[in-house]
Amino acid sequence: MAGSLHELTDATFGSEVLEAKGVVLVDLWAPWCGPCLKLTPTLESLSVELAGRARVVKVNVDDCQSTASSLGVSSIPTVVLFKDGKEVTRIVGCHPKDAYLKAIENA
Repeated sequence: MAGSLHELTDATFGSEVLEAKGVVLVDLWAPWCGPCLKLTPTLESLSVELAGRARVVKVNVDDCQSTASSLGVSSIPTVVLFKDGKEVTRIVGCHPKDAYLKAIENA
């Protein structure tokens, strides 16, 4: 499933999320995960809607096991919201768009 969300690696996660200013929504996913694939269009829509206010990025847990492990991800999809490099909240599972918008507004 080709998406328009920026894909991070273990090497880029620190600079793109932990050292970033502002809000970054990180989707931890895998290509074999049905709920992850179902969530992708929602996050792509959020990325467009929130342009300039928040970034939405993806991390493939199969390719980035170090990042997934350091974040303590045990179930996917997991969406982690960071603000100024610090974790603010996380949402596990596939939820409606409003759940992610509410989390961003609360940040």
